[in-house]
Amino acid sequence: MVLGTHRLRPLLLCVALLTWARPTVAQPVAPSRVDADSTLHARMTQALAETRLTGVVWALLTPDTVRVGAVGVRDAVRGGALTPLHRVHVGSVAKTLLATGVLALVTEGRVSLDDAVHVVLPEITVQNPWAAQSPLRVRHLLDHTGGLDDARLRQVFTARGDPDAPLVNGLGVEPVVRVRHPPGDRFSYSNTSYLLLGLLIERLTGERYEAWLDRALLAPLGMQHSTFLFTSHGGVRADTSMAVGHFDTDQPQDAYAIPLRPASQFTTTAADMARFARFLMSDGVVAGRSLVDSTLLRAMAVPSTTEAARAGLAAGYGLGLMRRERWGRTGHCHLGNIGTFRAILCLYPTAQRAFFASYNIDPENAPWDRVDSLLAMALEVPPTAAVPRAAPSIPVHDWNGWYLVRPNRFAQFAYLDAIGGVTRVRWTGAQLALVPLPGTARLLDPVGGALFRLPGRSEATHVLSRTVDGTPLVTDGLRTYERVSRAGVIVRWMGALVGVFAVIALLLWGTKRCVRAWRRGALTHEPLRWPTRAVWCLGVTPLLYLREPALAIGDPTVANVLMAVVTGALPVAMLVGLWHRAQTGLTGRRAVVDVLLLLGVLQWCATLSAWGLLPLTLWR
Repeated sequence: MVLGTHRLRPLLLCVALLTWARPTVAQPVAPSRVDADSTLHARMTQALAETRLTGVVWALLTPDTVRVGAVGVRDAVRGGALTPLHRVHVGSVAKTLLATGVLALVTEGRVSLDDAVHVVLPEITVQNPWAAQSPLRVRHLLDHTGGLDDARLRQVFTARGDPDAPLVNGLGVEPVVRVRHPPGDRFSYSNTSYLLLGLLIERLTGERYEAWLDRALLAPLGMQHSTFLFTSHGGVRADTSMAVGHFDTDQPQDAYAIPLRPASQFTTTAADMARFARFLMSDGVVAGRSLVDSTLLRAMAVPSTTEAARAGLAAGYGLGLMRRERWGRTGHCHLGNIGTFRAILCLYPTAQRAFFASYNIDPENAPWDRVDSLLAMALEVPPTAAVPRAAPSIPVHDWNGWYLVRPNRFAQFAYLDAIGGVTRVRWTGAQLALVPLPGTARLLDPVGGALFRLPGRSEATHVLSRTVDGTPLVTDGLRTYERVSRAGVIVRWMGALVGVFAVIALLLWGTKRCVRAWRRGALTHEPLRWPTRAVWCLGVTPLLYLREPALAIGDPTVANVLMAVVTGALPVAMLVGLWHRAQTGLTGRRAVVDVLLLLGVLQWCATLSAWGLLPLTLWR
C-alpha cells in the first residue's frame, strides 16, 4: 500500500517534531535536518514531473541524522504544497508495524511464534488437511507461509466498510480459514493472515488492536503523529493534516475502510516512520525496557521454514519484512499500495541506514524504481558484493517443463491463474530461461549449486528444489513454481478456447437465426432463442458496471447481482436449447451445429462451476 502528506506548518514546529531519541539508548540524537539535500529535492521534483506522480514525502535515516522532505502537491484539484508534516497512508507497510506489535507480545511471553492458530484463536475454524504434521502457526501468519488465501473482493473492494466493525466480520458469515498448502513450506502473500494477527492481538490484550498498538507500540517509540485508527482527509473522520490520495492525476479520493483493516490501515508521518526504522535496527530496548527481543528483530526479513530457505536462498520474507536486492543494495523492505497511496520502507541494518517514502497516488504502471532509487542512492549504502557466476552442480535439464505458481495468491481466481499463469522452464546449457506463456523470457545465470541470478543482480534470486515426492520446483522466495502436467494445461486451454468460441459463435449464429425466425413469425419454434438471449445478456450486463464505483466491486450491487443471475442462468438456457433441439429433430447439419455449440458452452460452464466461478458472485 502507500502513503501521503500534510499541509505546510512553520519551520520551527517541523524541527521540533523531528527531534527524537534513539530507542536503544536514553541519549537524544542530534537534531534532524529538514530536506537538507537540495540536490535530492531537485532530482525528486524532476522525477515526479516526468513520471506524472502527484506528490511524495520521504525520510532518510543515517546513524546520526534524519532528513525528511517532500515535493509535489497535497491535492491535485485544490492545490497546496505537500510537506513533510502531512500525514499519509502506507498500505501494506502497516504489516511491518503490526508484526512488530505481535513480536512485542512474544517478548512478553504472552504468545509463542510456534503456537498453533486453532489453539490461540479457538473461535476461528482452521480447515487444514495437513494439521497432524503441519499445524498452522503464528509464525506462518507473520511470514505469509500459512497457505491461506490472500483476500476476496468483498474483503477489500467495498463501499460498506465499517472501521468500527468487529474484526471477525472480515472473514464473512462463518469464521473459517482454509489452508491450501502445507503451512511453512511456501510464501504466498495473504492479507487474511494479518487479519488473524489483529484478532490475536485483541484476544491476548482484551482491547481493540488499534488502541493497544497505539498505546503499547507507537507511544513508547514516540510516534505521536501516527495511529492504527481509521483516518481520512475527508468524511466523518476528516483530518486536515492528511495528504489527499488520488486514483489518477485529477481524481482525489477519500480513504475507505476495508474489512481486512489490520493488513493496511495505518496513518503516519515521514518523521515517525524514521523513528520506527531506527527502532527496527536497534537492540529493541526503549527507556530501559526490552520492547521487542533483539533476537526477534534480527530475525525480521530472514525466511526460515520455506523450501526456498532450506535450499539455500537468502531472499524472502520473514516476520513482517522482506529481504530484497534493488539498485545494487540488499535491504529489508516492505511495499504498500491501496489504490490511492503507494509506500516503501527499506532498512539497511549493517549500515544503520533506512529510507521511507509515500506517494499520494498509485498508478499501476508508474516507474517506481526510478523515484525510489533516488532515495536509496542518497543514503550512500555500500553496494552488495556480487556472487560470481558458477556452473550448477545439479542436472538442470531435469527441471525443464511447464510450471504454475502453487498455491496461487487469490483462491477466488485460481482458474484464471491456471489458464494464464503458465511458465515454461528451459535450460539452454548456459542459462535458465523462465518463459511465461505468452510472454518474454527471463534468463537466469547460474551461480553455483542450485542457485541462479537475474541479470543485473548481485545475489542469487532463484533456487531449484524439489517437493517431498520429487516434483521439481523453481522459487524466488516469494513465488514457488511447481511443475505440472503439460497435458492437463492443454486440456484446460482447449476447454476454455472451445467455450469462448462457442459463446461467440452462438451469439452470431443464434442472433441471425432468431432474427430470421422472428421475421417469419416462428420465433417460438427456434431452438436457439433462449441460449441466444442468455448470451446477449451475458454480453450486455458488464455495461452496468460503468455506472457503479470501482470500490464497490465486492458488494452485492445491481450489476453484481444481475451478473450472478445471468451466469447462473447460462447453463440452464443451454439445457433448454438442447431439449428444444431434441424436440425439433437432431438430424441435419444445422442440428449438429446447434448441439455442438450448446455442448461447447455447457462444458465450459461445468469447468467454471467446478472452479467456483459459476454463478459469478463477486460479493461472496
